[in-house]
Amino acid sequence: MLKSYKDKSKNKPYIIVEISDKIMVNIMKKVRQILNIDSLHKNNIMGENVTVAVLDTGIYNHPDFGERIIKYKDFVNGKTAIYDDEGHGTHVTGILAGDGKMSNGFFKGIAPKSDIVSLKVLDKRGIGKEDNVISGIWWIIDNGKKYNIKVVNISFGTFNKEGNNKKLIEAVELLWDMGYVIIAAAGNNGPEYGTVSIPGSSKKIITVGALDDNIKMVVNGRITKNYSGRGPTKECVQKPDILAPANGIYSCSNGIKSGYSYVPKSGTSMATPIVSGVICMILGINKEMSNIQCKKLIRNTAIDLKMEGNRQGWGKINPEKMVNFCKK
Repeated sequence: MLKSYKDKSKNKPYIIVEISDKIMVNIMKKVRQILNIDSLHKNNIMGENVTVAVLDTGIYNHPDFGERIIKYKDFVNGKTAIYDDEGHGTHVTGILAGDGKMSNGFFKGIAPKSDIVSLKVLDKRGIGKEDNVISGIWWIIDNGKKYNIKVVNISFGTFNKEGNNKKLIEAVELLWDMGYVIIAAAGNNGPEYGTVSIPGSSKKIITVGALDDNIKMVVNGRITKNYSGRGPTKECVQKPDILAPANGIYSCSNGIKSGYSYVPKSGTSMATPIVSGVICMILGINKEMSNIQCKKLIRNTAIDLKMEGNRQGWGKINPEKMVNFCKK
């Protein structure tokens, strides 16, 4: 069926999306319902005064981000103006921190009061050079405190059977050792064992898999299911660490001028900012929590889905229990 969501203030359609009853879609409102996020928002737990750095394809200056894009840096083309020539970064950031302004909150993200630092390390095809990603990480090392960065979202990775990405792993783990909460995608190369993407294969950082990948979806241009990357890693570490919704998630588009304010995407790239947003909410409550404490909190509150460990990690993320635990 075709649905048109209107901007009530102007009585104009701001998005038209085609939603088939045969396809599983997770409009952000549904994602928030699945994880009981709205009850936390009602208590003003929205990631306020926490900055998240998103390494991706850039960001479009979407109305849902307001004035919260406090820094943009382009490591691909060296441009100073804010842009996203692929759309992936805008979509990821919308899931994480969009406030749903254009949709009266319908497409609101997980941590809608968080501040955003967007680091463009992927090109217009969504492909990145390792050196550009490492440069983005070093920029955080040099500037993170200045911009109050606490959380780093990496919704991409490389699947290298030879594991020749030592420099990238070392850079990510250095950032972790400095106290940043780093959350990365498990990748979409499952379901075989040992298919977790780099840097999600790092034993230190928090790696996110797809909760709902058992349903066929278009992921990276191909129809697939059971795509979420599985461990163990080459170090025999169980991965992913946690699961979150990943299929058919509607979030901010980089193409408002063409008439589409929100678009659907699927994959562990979409699950990752959900977890990043939850961590932003947690740090908004308790700014003194370390990255290790955040990781333990995810583990100790996760909902065990009774799946094999290298499919589910600790299970499904449980934001409400995490918040309640922090308040004790």
